[in-house]
This record gives sequence, C-alpha cells and structure tokens, in this order.
Amino acid sequence: MSVAVDLDDVDRRILSVLQNDATLTNQELAARVHVSAPTCLRRVRRLIEQGVIEKQVAIVSPEKVGAGLTGIVEITLDVQAAERLAEFEAAMARETAVTQCYRVSTGPDFVLVVQVPDMAAYHALAHRAFTAQGNVRNVRTFFSVHRSKFDTRVAI
Repeated sequence: MSVAVDLDDVDRRILSVLQNDATLTNQELAARVHVSAPTCLRRVRRLIEQGVIEKQVAIVSPEKVGAGLTGIVEITLDVQAAERLAEFEAAMARETAVTQCYRVSTGPDFVLVVQVPDMAAYHALAHRAFTAQGNVRNVRTFFSVHRSKFDTRVAI
C-alpha cells in the first residue's frame, strides 16, 4: 500500500479543477486556483512525478461507441494462492472489455466491471476470460439497467 502524499490547499484546488477539466491550459488553471503560471506548472509536474496525477484522459461514452452493456462480475477462484491470484489479474489486464478489476475481501475473490456491445460479446468474454480458465470456480454477473451515477473524481 502506498503512502499518502502531503497536499496543501493549492494542490487540492489544482486537483479539484483538473478532475473536472484536464484540458485547461496552464494559464487558465493558474487563474482558477489563484497562483502564478510558473507556480502552477511546477506543482502540476510535482503531482505527476509523485503519482498523485496518474493519467489525463478523455472519458468516452460507452453507448456512443457501441459498448453500452455494463456488467459487474463477481469471480471466485478455486485456488487463492498468490501465484494464481496474480495469474488471474494478469489475464484480466489483457482483456480490453474489463475496465476495472478489484481483488476483494470476504465473498468473491474479484469484482470486475466490464463494458461490451451486447450479450453475445459478453458471452464470448465470459467463455474466453472466465470459463476457459481452469481456476475459476464461480462467475456471477449483474447487468446494469440504468447508470444513476458515474464519476471519476476522487474526493480530496
């Protein structure tokens, strides 16, 4: 587990603004957080170097690109040895339809979020990524019928 980075009020303001809009120029960001442009740039670079800012990305609408079926998948493995858990995580990292993979405590071993175009694509994913793996004991999938909240922001 990594250690939290000390953040002051300016860092928090920078992160808050960037979580809403990472396309701002450095000058625009500096004006919004009330610091000089050089100070702002130096702080953003430091936040990137420290791993506080992991990525700056575009958030794509799954529906608009034909991947509108969301599944939340619980996976239980037969063998939970560290090597087998790592193998499963590596396999999920290779699956582009798996957008999130969490190793969890109490209950299933993993919870995944998957984005696929339709049920046929989910079936193919389930066979390829879950059924064909000899160590998967149980798969339970919940399909979203309505997304009432989605946010990538981290509360700071």
